[in-house]
Amino acid sequence: MAVFGMKQIIIITSIIITLFILNIASGQSGYVISGKIVDDQQKPLAGANIFVPEFQSGTVSADDGTYRLEKLKKGRVKIQFSFIGYKTLIKDTVISDEDLVIDIMLYFSTLLSQEVVVSGGRPSSQHETALKVETIKLTAIKSTANPSLMKSIANIPGVDVISKGSGVTSPVIRGLSTSNILVLNNGIRLENYQFSANHPYLIDEFGTDRVEVIKGPASLIYGPNAIGGVINFIREKPANSGSITGDANLQYYSNTNGVTANLGIKGTGNKLFWGVRGGMKSNMDYLQGSGNFVPNTRFNQASIKTFGGLRTKSGFFRIYYDYIKMKAGMCVLPVIPVITERGRKNRIWYQDLDMHLVASQNTFYHKDFKLQANLAYQNNHRRLKGDETEPQFTLVDTKLNTFNYEVKSDYAPSVRFNFIMAIQGMYQQNKNQEAPEHVLPDYALNDIGLSAMSQLDQNQVHLQVGLRFDNRIIDVPEQEMHGHHHGEGEHEEDEPEGQVFEPLHKYYGNISGSIGLTYEWSDQFLLRVNLASAYRTPNIAELTQDGVHGTRYEQGNRDLTSQRNYEADLNLHYHSRSWMFDIAGYYNFILEYIFLAPTSDTTSEGQFIYRYLQNDASIYGLEAIIEALAMPELNIKGTFSYIRGRQSDGDNLPFIPQNKLKIDIKWLRKELWELGNFYIRAGMGIAMDQDEPALFETKTGGYLLCDAGVGFSIKTSSGPIQFDIVATNIFNKQYIDHLSTLKELGYQDPGLNVMVNINVPFSVKK
Repeated sequence: MAVFGMKQIIIITSIIITLFILNIASGQSGYVISGKIVDDQQKPLAGANIFVPEFQSGTVSADDGTYRLEKLKKGRVKIQFSFIGYKTLIKDTVISDEDLVIDIMLYFSTLLSQEVVVSGGRPSSQHETALKVETIKLTAIKSTANPSLMKSIANIPGVDVISKGSGVTSPVIRGLSTSNILVLNNGIRLENYQFSANHPYLIDEFGTDRVEVIKGPASLIYGPNAIGGVINFIREKPANSGSITGDANLQYYSNTNGVTANLGIKGTGNKLFWGVRGGMKSNMDYLQGSGNFVPNTRFNQASIKTFGGLRTKSGFFRIYYDYIKMKAGMCVLPVIPVITERGRKNRIWYQDLDMHLVASQNTFYHKDFKLQANLAYQNNHRRLKGDETEPQFTLVDTKLNTFNYEVKSDYAPSVRFNFIMAIQGMYQQNKNQEAPEHVLPDYALNDIGLSAMSQLDQNQVHLQVGLRFDNRIIDVPEQEMHGHHHGEGEHEEDEPEGQVFEPLHKYYGNISGSIGLTYEWSDQFLLRVNLASAYRTPNIAELTQDGVHGTRYEQGNRDLTSQRNYEADLNLHYHSRSWMFDIAGYYNFILEYIFLAPTSDTTSEGQFIYRYLQNDASIYGLEAIIEALAMPELNIKGTFSYIRGRQSDGDNLPFIPQNKLKIDIKWLRKELWELGNFYIRAGMGIAMDQDEPALFETKTGGYLLCDAGVGFSIKTSSGPIQFDIVATNIFNKQYIDHLSTLKELGYQDPGLNVMVNINVPFSVKK
């Protein structure tokens, strides 16, 4: 397996190096698009953003509203025009044999507007893609006033989060989580031991432009595990051509006495672009609505991110490096009598995590062809620290090395049709170090998949069809068995000393496909229908686990087969200048759903064994958004999400969120006195009773939370300085969410929290 993986690495790397050399040698000339941007009063808009996602190239409009984009290639491109407080406009145009002049008018509006998204297989507007792709901008993430990034995106209908405090969180999409969804860092699948909700993803919002969420099966594009959906954290855009800019951001959270800070600088020259950003988070144990703290929910995190690239007429080359370090406290039984004072420093029972990520993403153009060649390497190091007074402080010490590769060809003979073929793969090795507990055994995993997808755009109709075949090989060598646990109860050796784990060799082959149609009935109304299949193979824990995990003795099942999901999704969307309505219904039929269940078998000590089993299941639901301008500057938005999940025998599925209704009212003024984009907002969220719990769960009562905020910007020569003050749970409500794993310990969710945010841009060169 290791030899096969190394051959793949050498071949893909050689292809990219060869193409990069050819790319550097290519000419630098190209086409120009220029024009003028005005508002609906015909006044020039200075500082409006103009961005071409295909080339990662952009600029801003001058004082008189004029702009100029250079070095663009021939063919079809999408240009996104945006300005704070105005409705984003996406222009689909064709560059043939001459420069173009495109004048734009933007309308002041607080309504949501569509974005150019890249997670649907190619850069396209949200209205064109057959997949349901939601976006949330960085500014909206900050306004949630939550120190947890994953909790910040839970405002999207259909998205929720399993939490063990503020630091240990795991996302849920339409009732599916952990190994059933994928989390991507700028298109690269993160491998962070995500088989358990107790293992957080190593990612933060620093240097993030927006988050794109695919709700529903996406195995066609992303392969195994994208059975329930995909969350893609998109990197910040390069600096505008010929500039060096930066920003400093500082946030304070009253509930955790938390501080979040980051500083970044980036520049773009004639050919090269680059950027570097560093940040940190530090949070104490959070406070419940009662005012009492929850022991050991403290977490600390730091990261540094860099990128660089070269842009030419025939394509561009990018390289990224991320390093993230996180220490996340675990609120488990042994810490309750020990941690009697609220604190910030991690001392006992915490996860000590770090990850290095190096990625090379490259795009090359030749006539009607576009070739993408991407590589990524991740080194994930996980350590579980126990009680410092015990002889063995480090209980788990394991390293996961993952190499991802992708070569994708995009053929577009006309502006109405394109055909995409891709080869994607992953080689992964897990190696336990000297610590006594082995959560997972040493193993090697090899993936390779082939896919083909076509998109037809004919007037109001956008049709997307695709098929994919994947292979996965798992090898677990013979090794000594070790037990493992997460701190609940006393530590014991779960296996007799010297017992040997029998080797395991598994092959899985799967076919995925989808067909989707978007029909733009008019400029305001569209209908989206999508039928898709996806799959995931059993993860290593489900196949091999054999020991105490939490309070249960859990045992894997070597006979598990692939889990398949078939989903039908129907979406209706209407928008106008004054209001927007969006409703989506979906039904998932899951074959061989993998779950943990008690058995009549016991260990030699008499402890009942819980074993991974399979059964068919279904998940169905409804999501709705209504947004209206009650007045030109007053926006009212409501969202609702309903979900139900059960097995074919009638048992309920675990981690199914409560049905939720959210209402938000926002008043925004472009200018108020000397302030820009002044807003006041208030909102409330209602969670209904969850009275259909799964086997290991209990019923959860509903709750109502209220929040409010105010913000404004101050104009400077380098850009607007942004100030925000946001309060959540303003009435200090005592409540427990159904997806909180601290519920079984009797701890509530966070009480009142006030967040203060300031973002200061600066310019080194214009």
